[in-house]
Amino acid sequence: MTQDSLHQEQQAKDVASSEDLNDTIDLGVDPTLLIVDDDLPFLRRLGRAMESRGFKVDMASSVAEGIAKSTEAAPKYAVVDLRLGDGNGLDVIAAIRERRDDTRIIVLTGYGNIATAVTAVKLGAVDYLSKPADADDVFNALTQRAGEKADVPENPMSADRVRWEHIQRVYEACERNVSETARRLNMHRRTLQRILAKRAPK
Repeated sequence: MTQDSLHQEQQAKDVASSEDLNDTIDLGVDPTLLIVDDDLPFLRRLGRAMESRGFKVDMASSVAEGIAKSTEAAPKYAVVDLRLGDGNGLDVIAAIRERRDDTRIIVLTGYGNIATAVTAVKLGAVDYLSKPADADDVFNALTQRAGEKADVPENPMSADRVRWEHIQRVYEACERNVSETARRLNMHRRTLQRILAKRAPK
């Protein structure tokens, strides 16, 4: 099967899935959704999938663009990647919250870690998804009812992941200041920078 036919098949599944979901999910009178991600193919693919599910989608590929669009018209729903080329998606969340307190915000990142998730929730995110996340994962998180909880992982974290989580907690406590984090961890600054640049271990 060719790449194009696989893509068409996935689009058909998305549309079929959206027809079933839209029969039972009410997005309310304001279905505006802002998606902020610097992975352009993923951004466009997710945007199309969410439009097929009934959202009125707007997209941004940078922190600056996300803040600008949030300032112009804060959305009812938002999906925000934390690691963006020009900064941190937490700044987009803060900009949305300055203008609207009822936005359902989902944090989406390939650099998943508990400390950043906690920071995002404190700023007003309602859920946290690690990439790769498909359209159904995002839709379910956006439309999750109050009080519903995500499933608890079955497997405990590895020793490497526990160390990573500790580093991230200190990093967030230092307001993402690399020098101060390195000082508190008694670690060389360059070593810390290399760790922060890598994906989270499993």
